[in-house]
Amino acid sequence: MAISTIQSFLKKEEASGIILMFAAVFAMILANSPWSDWYDLLLEIPVVVAVGSFEIAKPLLLWINDGLMALFFFLVGLELKREFIEGDLSQPGQVALPAIGAVGGMLVPALFYVALNYDNADALGGWAIPTATDIAFALGILAIVGSKVPLQLKVFLTSLAIFDDLGAIIIIALFYTDQLSMLSLIVAAVVISILFGLNKRGVTTTSPYIFFGIVLWIAVLKSGVHATLAGVVLAFFIPIKGKGDEPSPLKSLEHNLHSMVAFIVLPIFAFANAGIDFAGVGLQEVAAPVPLGIILGLVVGKQLGVFGLCFVAIKLGFAKLPANVNWQLLYGAALLCGVGFTMSLFIGSLAFEQGTGNLLFQDRLGIVIGSLISGILGFLVIKHAVARLAHEPK
Repeated sequence: MAISTIQSFLKKEEASGIILMFAAVFAMILANSPWSDWYDLLLEIPVVVAVGSFEIAKPLLLWINDGLMALFFFLVGLELKREFIEGDLSQPGQVALPAIGAVGGMLVPALFYVALNYDNADALGGWAIPTATDIAFALGILAIVGSKVPLQLKVFLTSLAIFDDLGAIIIIALFYTDQLSMLSLIVAAVVISILFGLNKRGVTTTSPYIFFGIVLWIAVLKSGVHATLAGVVLAFFIPIKGKGDEPSPLKSLEHNLHSMVAFIVLPIFAFANAGIDFAGVGLQEVAAPVPLGIILGLVVGKQLGVFGLCFVAIKLGFAKLPANVNWQLLYGAALLCGVGFTMSLFIGSLAFEQGTGNLLFQDRLGIVIGSLISGILGFLVIKHAVARLAHEPK
């Protein structure tokens, strides 16, 4: 991927991260204001789409989490396909370090969470919550540090987050599915075979893919598998090469969707899911196993997993430090990986949507605190490292 393309992508992600912060803060202000009931009522508005006797009826919150987020996962799938076919991740030398860091950044946080919640079957379902990284938030924090942050650090962090997203997709597919409807799965399988046929026949017009993608989303929604995965599956069938001088269908879709997802979909998701009422929240609530497990997973587990495995891989010669990146910058990036926010909130909604007690509240409390601490620590470490580099003799 050309450097100019990377820079353009990162600028959008940085701006999106800053808007995400405002959306999340605004939701928390509303949830702790006299208008909190209106905030809750807004998210509970029933929305029904019906054709004859067939209907999909969900509150607005679930339309956001199941519908709008399918667009986010569709974009993630497009980015994954492009990166692995012709981007930075198609080059083995560029893959090793972020891939290793992503593995450590998923395994170690999950172990922290499980260690604190192994004796509670309901709470244990949230083990994957601290494994996520919110790249938009992380890059937004880097933007606040300033323009002197090495581009190679941003590319490393972005590449790691791509592997992290791939891991999240696999986790959702394997561990967060309800009882399955065989009829809906059969319909989904038929639609996938049609998409495969369109791709093999060299159809580059995107409209038939989008039409069958909507049908696939409905089938997957009704199947018990989480509907957002339909977006990822659809993305893998979008052709990356156009006919003759035609532009790439995949790259065109990615370009057209990126701003909408970055500046509309994700902020709406953050606004709908970050509204936490802090009334009565004290040390006892924060120290409960679920929020504490998430906080320790994001703040301690992420830095140990990402930096620890990267350090070992570099010392053993399996990978090398990116150009213009020193150990302190790498450690700062590992801290920023603890900003789980968007994907952590999404996985938490899957884990505790049907949970007992106030697990969903505890989950959000842990995510907000853990992401905030990780973001502040990462910002301070990277800001200090950048300032040191600026004063070093050239």
